[in-house]
Amino acid sequence: MKIQHKILPLALEASAACALVMLSFGCADTKVQQAPSVPTGGMARPSFHTAGTPTGKPTGPLKPGEYWWRPQLSPKGPLMVLVSVPEQTLHVYRNGILIGRSTVSTGAQGHSTPGGVFTILEKSREHYSKTYDNAPMPNMQRLTWNGIAMHSGNLPGYPASHGCIRLPYDFSQLLFSATTQGGTVVVGDGKTPVPHLAAHPGMVLAPTDFTPGMLRPLANNAYDWRPQRSPNGPITILISAADKTIYVYRNGNPIGRAPVEILGYGSLGDQVFSLLDGTTGRQSILAPGRAARRWMTVTSSGGSVSSEKIASRLRINPEFTSKLYDTITVGTTVIITDRPIVRKDIKASVLEH
Repeated sequence: MKIQHKILPLALEASAACALVMLSFGCADTKVQQAPSVPTGGMARPSFHTAGTPTGKPTGPLKPGEYWWRPQLSPKGPLMVLVSVPEQTLHVYRNGILIGRSTVSTGAQGHSTPGGVFTILEKSREHYSKTYDNAPMPNMQRLTWNGIAMHSGNLPGYPASHGCIRLPYDFSQLLFSATTQGGTVVVGDGKTPVPHLAAHPGMVLAPTDFTPGMLRPLANNAYDWRPQRSPNGPITILISAADKTIYVYRNGNPIGRAPVEILGYGSLGDQVFSLLDGTTGRQSILAPGRAARRWMTVTSSGGSVSSEKIASRLRINPEFTSKLYDTITVGTTVIITDRPIVRKDIKASVLEH
């Protein structure tokens, strides 16, 4: 029996560039440079396994073995892994925000990787196959008890495994360090309907209760504020100059959005900030009557711009910013990008159910 898929727009997909920037409610910045580093230790890379090549591209095509890893974009929150068999890619989301992606090699013909929602049952830095001639499987993360797992392997650029999901060795180490036993991995094979799976994953994970209303345009002074959708957990804020919208996620779920007016000329740039403890002694630019918070610059591209300068170019409904100011906590991440978050290419967006 042929399974029919229903295609819907993916909520809040981003095609953001390398590192993005944060909303500042009046801030003092502390610059911290962070570069992705591959963990050491564990099982050595077998000579025939693909080492992996880091790239600065969070979107666009990847060559076999290429990967992108920016965990600082969303330091805390629930983690989910999405694997697309048709695209031979893997995307990693934390708190609903894309923090990594990689090429993969899934099951060859006759050994296809099954689609569905899986739990990480077991993790082992050093593992050998009991079925296939004691083959080395560094950084193994078991998805089923009958032989399906994610692990380091050879990536020839097409499905070539016996059903497992092969990863570049370096990326397998990074992913192993980020996941926990019991974590969720969603595999889309283009055949099996699975919940909240984007066959073409983007920068922001679609919520499980997605409705088209979540994408409807807002009037200039209107805003959505529904903190009850996710009462607790880490907060990530995204501002898209292209969409002229601010999006707020908590614990991986969208809880608010509002229109943003951009003043002046030139791009806002791509940078990321994290909220520190304390205030600056000045007044907030965006939240009337509030003290300006202190922010740390986590990463930037194309030249760093102070958060105060960025805030001076933004006009957002003060009711919304006041509610947001009272909600954010130390560690909140703000990402600003000139690129769109909401995907315009509806045909390429898939939300299966």
